[in-house]
Amino acid sequence: MRTGRPKAELMLTAEERHTLEQWTRRPKTAQALARRARIVLACATGKTNHVVAAEFKTTGQTVGRWRRCFVERRLDGLLDEPRPGTSRRTSDADVERVLALTLETKPSAATHWSSRDMATTCGLSQSTVSRIWRAFGLQPHRTETFKLSQDPLFIEKVRDIVGLYLHPPDKALVLCVDEKAQIQALDRTRPLLPMRPGQVERRTHDYRRHGTTSLVAALNVKTGQVIGKLHQRQRAWEFRTFFDTIEAHVPASLDVHLILDNYGTHKTALIRRWLLKRPHFHLHFTPTSTSWLNLVERWFALLTERQLRRGVHPSVHALKAAIRAYIAHTNAQPKPFVWTKTADEILAGIARFCHRTSASGH
Repeated sequence: MRTGRPKAELMLTAEERHTLEQWTRRPKTAQALARRARIVLACATGKTNHVVAAEFKTTGQTVGRWRRCFVERRLDGLLDEPRPGTSRRTSDADVERVLALTLETKPSAATHWSSRDMATTCGLSQSTVSRIWRAFGLQPHRTETFKLSQDPLFIEKVRDIVGLYLHPPDKALVLCVDEKAQIQALDRTRPLLPMRPGQVERRTHDYRRHGTTSLVAALNVKTGQVIGKLHQRQRAWEFRTFFDTIEAHVPASLDVHLILDNYGTHKTALIRRWLLKRPHFHLHFTPTSTSWLNLVERWFALLTERQLRRGVHPSVHALKAAIRAYIAHTNAQPKPFVWTKTADEILAGIARFCHRTSASGH
């Protein structure tokens, strides 16, 4: 004689089985839904509720509940019902007002809105204004700078340099060259207080200057290795002697393509005479105001971040030693910067930005 509630018959379609199996593979979120899907899949094999309950270490009532929910409502039966809660207090009109004021106006006594000023103006709480700004990605406290090149040969130069990055010529070497001038040897007026658990490194806000040095560097686009030379002055003569250093480091059988900016020392008669005697050296100038197009600038940024910004150098000699050590570290474990954007993508992006700028009404 059979006792208890009869179990509901459970049959799965191929689509339902595929969806349930996807739910069971949830890595972190919605683990309750993944567990329900596993229970239903186990029941679909013909196992009884008690067998499935023992397998998943739960009760037979729980297994029976999710079996019935699936039979009655299919996949929707395994989803959680919307839970009751308080109604939204901020109306669409309030949101629209905050957005309009943020984007179209400025406060009378400031250059940009703060959440407190906006809350006072709109009669909302500061946290409500902050939530609205976060939801629409607005950050009135932040600003960024931009610079558009006015070089008449901008398009040609971009295509030339990006072409060297993406399709370097055969039997040739591509080097990005630039100067990092007036690097200061800075020493703190008191010793550093080192980092401890719960306490960041501390240093005095004031410092002593011990002189400067200038670095000229050439980045090998293919290998990521760097040729560097330090000078006390930044003249055409020092730049010309750096060309001698490059020539000593590269095979004479290779053409050398140098990518550099439009600084005055790069175009002097001294440099032109040097190049006339070496026809396998070719100069490629970046457009004006486009330092981002020269990959050696990215290496300079790493040098500043990892060695110079927080470095303590009691003398110019110590500063030079730190720079040479970083160059040696780079060359011991070189890692090239990989250029990915084509010239067409760059020019299309700049065109979109110019269109937005011209259409802004300012």
